Amino acid sequence: MDLGTNTFHLLIVEDGPSGFKEIIHEEEAVKLGEGGINKGSILPAAFERGIKTMERFAGLVQNNHVQKVRAIATSALRSAANGEDFINEVKEKTGIAIEIINGEQEASFIYKGVKASGCLTSQNSLVVDIGGGSVEFIICNDSEIFWKQSFEIGAARLMDKFHRTDPIPAQSITALNIYLEDCLKSLFDAVTQFPVHILIGSSGTFESYTGLIEAAKGKSFDLKRTKSYEFEIGGLLKLIEQVVLSTHQQRVENSGIIPVRKDMIVTASLLARFIIEKLHIEKVTMTTHSLKEGVLAEMMGY
Repeated sequence: MDLGTNTFHLLIVEDGPSGFKEIIHEEEAVKLGEGGINKGSILPAAFERGIKTMERFAGLVQNNHVQKVRAIATSALRSAANGEDFINEVKEKTGIAIEIINGEQEASFIYKGVKASGCLTSQNSLVVDIGGGSVEFIICNDSEIFWKQSFEIGAARLMDKFHRTDPIPAQSITALNIYLEDCLKSLFDAVTQFPVHILIGSSGTFESYTGLIEAAKGKSFDLKRTKSYEFEIGGLLKLIEQVVLSTHQQRVENSGIIPVRKDMIVTASLLARFIIEKLHIEKVTMTTHSLKEGVLAEMMGY
């Protein structure tokens, strides 16, 4: 289980000779950070949604006779003053022991998940995982990590700071870019040391881009049958511009954007564009693998 700031994921698999076979993959838009993400607290309604989701997940775990369970919590529970209360209540009601991991551990799991997708090569890549609470950056290739860091600048946090009217005004975009320029100095230093021209977007927002691009071509896109997807960078930047300029209603009416991302996709897109342009990225790939696949890889000894 990957208990994120916006979405709780449950992945139940069976190990086999050619890798794991997916049995159940559930996603629940818990929005644990809603209203309290930058205040360091899980608000009562979000707390209750989280507990109910964990009770439902526990039922699925029991019904499928799961032998090994890991529940990993990230930014929202990491930074919430009442995060321990949530963990204790989940343990009491479901028997599931939630592990809170730090940003370094999160980045390591993401690397393992992305590596398992097969999209890394001997060339240096920058893996980017845009969550609701934090964003992980990993400079790596298919055999090692050169540098990694987690930043508490996830899409929900950026939305709370900069996206308060819709569509997002130009001055807010400018302010957000200045903020990112200041926050990400250590990333820019690392890229000077380990140059990269390939960006790999891990799940989340990048999955939405893939679906939107394929839908515009009149094609259906099945995430469950896809491990990676290469973007045409000009088309991707054009799509990002459309997303940034869109209204809330336009995003609601767009079936290619899942409900939990309909608003946060704007600040996530501004972050993605900032990185692509700032680092002069030449190639962008999406992988559907992320933290939960990395945890599974470790559990199975891959």
